[in-house]
Order: sequence, then C-alpha cells, then structure tokens
Amino acid sequence: MLGATAALVLGLATGPAAAAPTTALAAAPNISVTSVKAHLSQLQSIATANGGNRAHGRPGYLASVTYVKNLLDAAGFTTRQQSFTYNGATGYNLIADWPGGDTANTLMIGGHLDSVTAGPGINDNGSGSAANLEVALAVARTGFQPDRHLRFGWWGAEELGLRGSTAYVNSLTTAQKREITGYLNFDMVGSPNPGYFLYDGDNSDGTGSGPGPSGSAQIEATLAAYFTSIGVPTRGTDFDGRSDYGPFIANGIPAGGIFTGAEGRKTAAQVQLWGGTAAAFDPCYHASCDTTANINDTALDRNSDAIAYAVWTLAAGGTTPPPTGTTVWEDTFETAKGWTAGTGDTATSGRFERADPAAITSQLGTAVGGTYDLVTGATAGASAGANDVDGGTTTILSPSITLPTGTLTLSFSWYLSHLNNATSADYVRIRVVSGSTTTTVFTQSAAATDRAAAWATASANLSSFAGQTVRLSVEAADASTASLVEAAVDNVKITRS
Repeated sequence: MLGATAALVLGLATGPAAAAPTTALAAAPNISVTSVKAHLSQLQSIATANGGNRAHGRPGYLASVTYVKNLLDAAGFTTRQQSFTYNGATGYNLIADWPGGDTANTLMIGGHLDSVTAGPGINDNGSGSAANLEVALAVARTGFQPDRHLRFGWWGAEELGLRGSTAYVNSLTTAQKREITGYLNFDMVGSPNPGYFLYDGDNSDGTGSGPGPSGSAQIEATLAAYFTSIGVPTRGTDFDGRSDYGPFIANGIPAGGIFTGAEGRKTAAQVQLWGGTAAAFDPCYHASCDTTANINDTALDRNSDAIAYAVWTLAAGGTTPPPTGTTVWEDTFETAKGWTAGTGDTATSGRFERADPAAITSQLGTAVGGTYDLVTGATAGASAGANDVDGGTTTILSPSITLPTGTLTLSFSWYLSHLNNATSADYVRIRVVSGSTTTTVFTQSAAATDRAAAWATASANLSSFAGQTVRLSVEAADASTASLVEAAVDNVKITRS
C-alpha cells in the first residue's frame, strides 16, 4: 500500500451500507488459512533468496509473479503477463481469466504483489495477494461457473504510485473498461493489530472523496453482510487513492474491498470494538520486519473467507452491469476541442488549462486515461505551491453542446487537493451555462486539512437541460486567505438513457 505522503485521512465513521444483495446461487467454500499462509511462506522464501524484498524491478518480484502464474496455469486459468516500464525498470502485471461467464459483465479481483525495497512485504501486500490466489484456486477446485466472467489481477509497482494497475486500465479500450462491471481490491488483509475496514462505496461516512461509482455501495454491502454473519463489526474507510482501485474508480468502474490498517494507530474506541492495542495497526508497515511473523491469523482467515463470499455472491448474478446509455458528448482532452478561459476570472496564477500536467506533491502527473486533462497551473514550478490557484477564481468553458431530449447524465473524473491552510471557501465546481442562466451541478469544497490529489468520479443529472444548447463551466477558487489549492477534471461525458 502506498505511503502516507500520498494518502488522505482514513474515514472511520460508521454508517448504513446499501441493502445486502441476494444470497449467492452456490455457497462459497471455506478458504483454508493454512493454505493462504503456505503461499505467504513461499513469498517470504522468494524475498529471502532475492535480497530481502519483492520490489518493482528486482528479481524477487518477477519470481513472485512466476510462483503465482505457475499455480494458476496448472489450475486451468488463462494467464497473461503484462509488462510495463517505470523508473527505467520493467514491471509486470499478472492477469488470470477463469473460462466461462459473460465477458461483457466481468467481475475483477485484484491486489498488488510488489513490496517496498525495505522488506519482504508479507502483510503489504503478500496477504491480499495470497488470499486472492487461494480464492482463485478454490474457484478451480470447485468448478465454479458463475453468470459473470471472473478475472484476477496481481499488480506491479503499486508502491511506486499504482503504476501497474494504472498501466493495465490505460491499456484497455473504452469498450473493455465497460465490460469490467465491478472491481474488488484486497491490500493488507492480515495486519497484526487489525481493524476491519470496508471501502465506503455509498459514502455513508460522509468524509473524504465521496462515494464510489454506481455499484460500489452494493459491493460494500456484500462484504458487510459476510462480517455481520460472523458477528464482526466493520467500519468505513475512504476511497483515498492509496491502492489499486484508484484507476478503476477514476474510469467509472464500481469498486470495493477490505483493509485491516497500515501505519495509522488504533484508537481506544477501536480497541473496544475489535480488541488489540492502542498502537499501530501494522507496526512493521514498509519495514524489514514485515515478515510471516507480521500476520494476524484470525484476520487473515476471516478476510480470506470474506473474499470468497464476495466473489461467489457477486459473480453468481448478484449484480448486473450498470446501464451505459448513448454518448451525447465526450471529451478526454487528448485533442483540443475548444475550451476557453473565463473572462471574469480573478486568479493571479493557477489558471485552468488543457495540458499534460507535471507531477508534483499536490498535482497528479497522470491523467485518467491518457496524457492530457484540465488542470490548474500544469507546470511544476519551483515549489509545491508555485503554480496553484491564487487570488480568486479560475474558469474554463466547454464549446457549445446541443442536448437531445431524454434522461441525460453528466459524468466526469476530478480531484481537489489542498493543504491545511485551505478553508471551505475554496472549491472545485462544475456548472451548466444555458443562455443567461448558470446552474451549479457539482461542488467540492476544501477544508482546513491536508488533502492529497487522488482521482475520483462524480455524476449529475442534466435532464432539466434537455433540448437546450449549453456550455459546461469548470471552476476552481482560492477564495479566502492565501492557501495551496490545485484541481483537475478529466473524462467528461454526457450520456442519454
């Protein structure tokens, strides 16, 4: 899992999840924790034989891929080793498809296989990798043939910024992305002082980045239903961009998963809830002591069974693909379509522009699905806040869009990053301009906290504008005292259903 420098604060508030889905058509098998731990022992041995780690570009990582691939090939999966390059080194993703099921309605299960260079990464993320592997092998052993197609992924270079999963998603066509109708992410599921956190698909916690794409709430509810059945309470954790669900939700793919905690400290209230101690969830996070001794067997056992429950429930008709509708207008910003700067802007720097952004602390250097996005002050500058929004508002307007009749939905990817010198007067906003009328359809306000840049998705109903010719207005503001504020928007689409 990515380090705290790239993370937001975990959302720990409770809240109701969506109604649980119907029971799976076939009962999920019990996943042997002994078998999962045997995989972890193999990953530990691989690290020990290869300089103590399984990191991107190191021989221990490729040996880990080979270990997983050989087992899946023998079990009857169709596997593919996808290569990518980062930091001058070749990385690998392993993709494994289980034959059968509707490929236009694919459920994908993933987690990163790499470690940091400091240690073998047995909890982070040998635990999720091994649990996913044993669930995949259980699919083969039981001959499970669900309605949905099953695809598993083991990602490379997550620890360097979600590089492998991003390379995979970016390699897909628009049609192939639509076929993945759910993504389950399992990163750190055996922390030694565990919590039981579920990604907050419905945003019932009301914190952080907001809900996941449509369908994420049902994934959360499915996992919650399993833990309820074994009497283990769960709490929400924000889609904060720390793990490999990031590029999936940025492309509108529903997601969910389990997390047992990293370097954060368990509170007294959480000790009352789950036991353990008021200390770090994983004191060996990103350290050499993240070995096979750094695993809580009970958490690993419960979470492995929860993964199987979710796979069997969701794959056997528990969800249906969301309606995609007909695309009315779309801009991925890979070509210039005529967006123009606002004429009444007051910002003295950080004006919105279509650009290939530089990667800096407060600004993502990677667009959602290509090279370009709409970003405030794309150039890095001499410091983190050199080209952020300063002095007021910056606006950029789309070309004119003629909307047909029908049910219309605007969808887009966005982020707003800021430091704790920001206030609620700072924001990113989407408006619809129709004649002399301007209507706000989306606003994300800042707050006096540090918020790292992480792509999220949002949508708005534009049906009230049917039959009109409109322009979209994207606006960001540093509207109070001077503060660091950066924003970006990508993959803007209007659909009719």
